[in-house]
Amino acid sequence: MKEKEKQERTVIHLEMNGEHYYFGSLAAIYQFFDSKILGISYGSLRNVGLSREKPYRNQHCIIRKGVLLTISKKND
Repeated sequence: MKEKEKQERTVIHLEMNGEHYYFGSLAAIYQFFDSKILGISYGSLRNVGLSREKPYRNQHCIIRKGVLLTISKKND
């Protein structure tokens, strides 16, 4: 059996009011929360250069970017 290559998947973690939310992209956040609630627009957040080492923080929320850890699948 051969192992399939692991595909790296980005996860965006939003922490707001003590709650934690996880998204597959920055755009997905804005399907659930608007820029007024988050305190930053989608375009501005994209320009921040969000990375694992550089989360975005303001008085409303913390937004972090990470990698979803998974196991390799095996081919038959």
